[in-house]
Amino acid sequence: MAEVSHTALTQVPGGTYDLIVLANRLPVDHAVDENGRPCRRRSPGGLVTALHPIMKRRSGAWIGWHGRPGPAPAPFVHDGIHLHPIALTGDEVDGYYEGQSNGTIWPLYHDAVEQPQFHRVWQDRYRAVNRRFAEAAARVAAPGALVWVHDYHLQLVPGMLRELRPDLRIGFFLHIPFPPVELFCQMPMREEIMRGLLGADLVGFQHPQATRNFRTLAADLLGAKVTDRGIWYDGRDVAADTFPISIDVAEQQRLALDPAVRARAAEIRRELGDPRTIVLAVDRLDYTKGIECRLRAYEELLSERRLDPAQTVLVQVAVPTRQQIDQYQALRERVERAVSRINGEYAGIGRLSVHYVHQSFDRAELAALYLAADVMAVTPLRDGMNLVAKEYVATRTDGTGALVLSEFAGAAAELEEAWQVNPHDIDGLKDGIADAAEADVAEQRRRMDPMRAHLHAHDVNRWATGFMGRLDRLSRRWPRSAAA
Repeated sequence: MAEVSHTALTQVPGGTYDLIVLANRLPVDHAVDENGRPCRRRSPGGLVTALHPIMKRRSGAWIGWHGRPGPAPAPFVHDGIHLHPIALTGDEVDGYYEGQSNGTIWPLYHDAVEQPQFHRVWQDRYRAVNRRFAEAAARVAAPGALVWVHDYHLQLVPGMLRELRPDLRIGFFLHIPFPPVELFCQMPMREEIMRGLLGADLVGFQHPQATRNFRTLAADLLGAKVTDRGIWYDGRDVAADTFPISIDVAEQQRLALDPAVRARAAEIRRELGDPRTIVLAVDRLDYTKGIECRLRAYEELLSERRLDPAQTVLVQVAVPTRQQIDQYQALRERVERAVSRINGEYAGIGRLSVHYVHQSFDRAELAALYLAADVMAVTPLRDGMNLVAKEYVATRTDGTGALVLSEFAGAAAELEEAWQVNPHDIDGLKDGIADAAEADVAEQRRRMDPMRAHLHAHDVNRWATGFMGRLDRLSRRWPRSAAA
């Protein structure tokens, strides 16, 4: 994406924004322009895409970390949005972000696939950073402003902000799974996190089961009164509901029809040797994504000749993430050993069985990969949603292609026609991949067409406007005095 000029704010207009978004990161990335000078570019991704036009129209403010430890730059305007950077020290990055957020909360909320770690210093830094975010929002929010807090890094913010500014309309959306009672209750900060979330007027989740888990915890852990209308706690009504996030379907289809993207897709097939079947997987290199189970299933399919080793290629894109964390380093080593083993056994001269790529791609290259692939394997052990599955379906505008989807991805509740599998069941996973690879065009379209129609009716813009509209209606129905 081309750079967009940004303007420093010499004076921050305190208390003037009627729409504020809080997220761990600002929606801009550090980059270098064509002249080698540092610049900022708008981040890719569905959240930024959905909120950008709304925030630009309303001159909204976005509060988040600027991505580097140390002092924060002054607030600035970028592409029509007022950005307010939050400063984090190196110790806070270690404790709040890599520690409590990604060493404790992330694994615990993903079924404890990896053992969560609990450290009091992490918890202290998580509290301190959440307080900093809440205070920043309280300073710049206009009276009665709408504030939308995002994700697991900032679960204490709604409650803290409610104490500072009871006049505000506060929404919270969790992008990852929310665990059942028995898992959540391992958390040393369990009551504190629940009270933090219940500071919001509206708490949103990706999946109905996550919503049910939250409502159950509110009653069991805090003694809240849970009814069909909402959750009554501390003299206030709080709504909890399901808002599955989606993608920019129009943009995905535009990419799919771009002649350059289609030419690149054909080129990819040629580069891979024009095999009969290309299986594609695109994941962050994370232990929740089920990459090792998928590689094992693929290896056994080749061994059993259910997939022809001479006519099948798996392209595994493993996007680097959290590379400083020990568990992620160990996962990378295991995955790369498995890839080497499979290629050593089944590859031929000039032909790999697994093309493993440890890097990220831009949206056009991903769209070309989606068009080139015969089978898309999205098989996480647990995932809040998984937008890759939706992107693949939206890209296949002619109705061809086959999606193999984990039943533990949030997207499975919407993309019901996919070949749904249990990634822990290697035999079942093998059956799903093999059946998808053998499906004829009529069967592919029978499954893909209704999924694509669903995405057209439920795109990311509907998600964003739906959540904000619901929050606005709730706040008008429940007077601000109820929160005081």
